Amino acid sequence: MRQAIPFALSKEKSFFDSLGDWMGDMLYDELPEKGLECRDEQIFMAYQIEKVLREKSVLFAEAGVGTGKTIAYLLPAISYARYTGRPALIACADETLIDQLVKDGGDIHKLQQYLDLNIDVRLAKSRDQYLCLKRFEEAEKFHDGEYIDDIVETIPDGVFGQGTLSLYGQRSDYPNVSDADWQKVNYNSIQQCSVCDLRNRCGQTLHRADYRQATDLIICSQDFLMEHIATKESREREGQLALLPEVSMIVLDEGHLLEYAAQKAMTYKVQDYTIVKLLDMLMVDGLREKTLYTMEKLQDGHELFFDQLRDDVIESDEDRKRINKSPLLLKLGQKVIDTVESLLEEFVFESEMYVIPEYELRMVEEFLEQYEAAMRIFIAQGDAVDWLEETDGEETLVIMPRLITEVLEEKLFSKKIPYVFSSATLSINKDFSYIANSLGINKFQSFSVSSPFEYEEVMKIQLHKVAQEEKLSSVEKLLQDDEKTLILFKSKQAMQKFKGQLAEELRADVAFEGDRELSSLIRDFQADEIKVLCSYHLWEGLDLPEESLTRVIIFDLPFPPNDPLFDAKRSFATDAFEEVDLPFMLLRLQQGMGRLIRTSKDHGDIHILLNEEEYKHKEKIQPIFAVEATEV
Repeated sequence: MRQAIPFALSKEKSFFDSLGDWMGDMLYDELPEKGLECRDEQIFMAYQIEKVLREKSVLFAEAGVGTGKTIAYLLPAISYARYTGRPALIACADETLIDQLVKDGGDIHKLQQYLDLNIDVRLAKSRDQYLCLKRFEEAEKFHDGEYIDDIVETIPDGVFGQGTLSLYGQRSDYPNVSDADWQKVNYNSIQQCSVCDLRNRCGQTLHRADYRQATDLIICSQDFLMEHIATKESREREGQLALLPEVSMIVLDEGHLLEYAAQKAMTYKVQDYTIVKLLDMLMVDGLREKTLYTMEKLQDGHELFFDQLRDDVIESDEDRKRINKSPLLLKLGQKVIDTVESLLEEFVFESEMYVIPEYELRMVEEFLEQYEAAMRIFIAQGDAVDWLEETDGEETLVIMPRLITEVLEEKLFSKKIPYVFSSATLSINKDFSYIANSLGINKFQSFSVSSPFEYEEVMKIQLHKVAQEEKLSSVEKLLQDDEKTLILFKSKQAMQKFKGQLAEELRADVAFEGDRELSSLIRDFQADEIKVLCSYHLWEGLDLPEESLTRVIIFDLPFPPNDPLFDAKRSFATDAFEEVDLPFMLLRLQQGMGRLIRTSKDHGDIHILLNEEEYKHKEKIQPIFAVEATEV
């Protein structure tokens, strides 16, 4: 049901003029009377957003930590949603930050409380953030572990019998389940939901139906927004609803990360054993001999292709490994494509004989169609970017078909709606060209306002010049006290290496991303049950006020990896270091340092460990420091 605009409209004023008056009343009078600080930077940002709503344009809103960015965009977004009759979409950096935005005591909760405003806000999470009943049934048969019992207890009675069907099945509902165990039971891309007999009782389906009824706000991750963009046309061709409904505007919180979400969504993934396992599942009694032979031929051909792929990989320490495509690899790839085409023809006959259950057959057919499309791009030797990586414990060939700037320009920013990028770090010294060019945005508005905090009084930055092999011992010395510490790593690989070498006597107080669901780790850290939190994702968006966090350690300067994806970006640059590597590192470093001081009551130290090579960039990083750094 459509809700009333939170202010009166009149014939004498446009909606936007009335919105401006109302926001002034709220930000200058109403909210300060309730205890929120009146900040000029926040008010300026709110009115810049109001201007973008009028013009339906793109805004890069760079506002320092403590500005109150969330309230600055919530007030106009809620009003505009009610005016247009379509919800505003807020796309956060990742799934963890979604829960933080709607937590008790957060800005949405405060607005509801202070303004007596009933805000209809609903969460739309990525598909892999939901339990898959089909995969869970399989896990119950073949796996043991406490996580199975934890999940069973949360499934409503109405799923498998009589009873009500409440919302269930989100990743955050299972805080004690590790990432590795969750990946055994969550949705993955080979599931064929459209013909699943459990679809109408699935937690994901229930959540999708729920957020489609939102009138004010839908909050999702940027990964899910880009998944929606990538699948919208194909889902509509198949008679399915798009993952997200039409919205009135899009706010991209921590918007500098959108490029990486887009890259993730616009890729094909071919895993080593998935196709072998899927075809094994279809080898049932009653299959025609020709079909069975073709399936076995495809399994053998796929295994030969992956064996050669491993031989053609260029060994490196990076997660994404380059591939030197040999003529034999390309020949094996073409043979696989030919076999897939033959097998899909055989499946046409098998579908009329009803030997294979429809769900399994449709799932494999769709998988094979995507597999064939990916392999065609791979062997075409065009402008695609591809690499080999490990995903969910399996070797995975990843293929990105074209530069995402073209995709974003065509499928996202072509809509005539307002877009607001909100972050403390969108520019390099007030220059927004890096992020605009990386997203394919040609016309935009922008502004940059600094943080209102007196950093000199509450924060110290210390630079440690130390050999790479001595960084571990430097951190161990720092951890001898009881300071609440966040350690940030440039990659999962770097964090895992640190974890493997950390002294045993320190491990009891240290938690690592991936040990279990991340938002539950953050809650325990804030509750002082954990002294040290190690992460490679939490460079942005994490809010831990006052004594919850008093020290941040930057283990390495967060330069981008030397992998095929960034090599492709570097190939388009005149000066790859100045145009790609350095801006990426500086933006990420600013974000990481911004985790420490989030409110006027926060305080603490930042320690940046620099090896000999990193120390050469000292002059490059110093201009982004909020206070003068000292060397120790």
